[in-house]
Amino acid sequence: MGRYTEAHAKPQGVGDARPTALQIIKDEGVENKLTGKVIVITGASSGIGVETARALATTGATLYLTVRDKVKAEENLKDILGNGRTFLIDMDLSSFASVKAAASAILQKSGNKVNILVNNAGILGIQTRTLSEDGHELHFATNHLAHFLLFQLLKTALLASSTPEFSSRVVNLSSSASRASKLLPSDNYNFEKSDYDFNIAYASSKLANVYMASEIERRYGHLGLHATAVHPGGIHTGIGRHVDPKFVEAIYADEKLLKWLKNPEQGAATTVWAAVGKEWEGKGGKYLEDCSESEEGPDDSDMFGTGYVPQTYNEAEEERLWKDSVKMVGLEDDA
Repeated sequence: MGRYTEAHAKPQGVGDARPTALQIIKDEGVENKLTGKVIVITGASSGIGVETARALATTGATLYLTVRDKVKAEENLKDILGNGRTFLIDMDLSSFASVKAAASAILQKSGNKVNILVNNAGILGIQTRTLSEDGHELHFATNHLAHFLLFQLLKTALLASSTPEFSSRVVNLSSSASRASKLLPSDNYNFEKSDYDFNIAYASSKLANVYMASEIERRYGHLGLHATAVHPGGIHTGIGRHVDPKFVEAIYADEKLLKWLKNPEQGAATTVWAAVGKEWEGKGGKYLEDCSESEEGPDDSDMFGTGYVPQTYNEAEEERLWKDSVKMVGLEDDA
């Protein structure tokens, strides 16, 4: 039983007793304790990305926040952009060229130092099959491949920045939707051989986030670079802008699901716990939810369910995805 188990046992909806990201910072005692550390967060212009940035800004760390809409980011983050330690970086996750430019800017501005990478950004509910400018299905390209490429470009800095006292960390934002699908076959990531289904596209991309974290841990954990995957909970934010409004209405009409929802401040809590929590110093490779390591749940394909399922951990599939991803982003594998 963890510190926050009881608070999550009987959720009562947004703003209930479940912790916020700022509460995690206070409970971990890291306010103004990470001065000199560098944190990169993707998708920080809205939703839980904003709340993740606000909470982590209180640690004293320097933040590089990648955003697609700088105007929106400047408005939503105006309370921390003036602290002299928070900087916006333009990045469009649907473009490998944009990811490369962003990574180059981060490394140049940070002096090749990165201690924590939070892959927070994502898309959901693209109704028709759409390809990125690099030719990959948009959920897979945005949610997984772009973050995989960003990690690869920042990897040397993450490894070099790790110390025995403060290991480097990668936090991948996944989803309980990862429970609802296995990883798509290597020859069908873009739905070339099956009818397009946006639910499967999203679920498979979110499972890819889990697999990437587990493979990072396997490959680099012994070098002081650790990774976890996080299900933040159900939060109605801008990520759902492509979702059928009737689906959203159905959630708000379901009393059980309504109680399950969190506000963005609560939705950012597990991310922040994974990023700075003492529990995750020197280890990783786990799927986290509700500020705890996920326990085994029913294998029911329920995208709103809790607990990990058989496909959550699969070494062979994790390796397969990694090798496929290296090729798709145009890099050479280092192992």
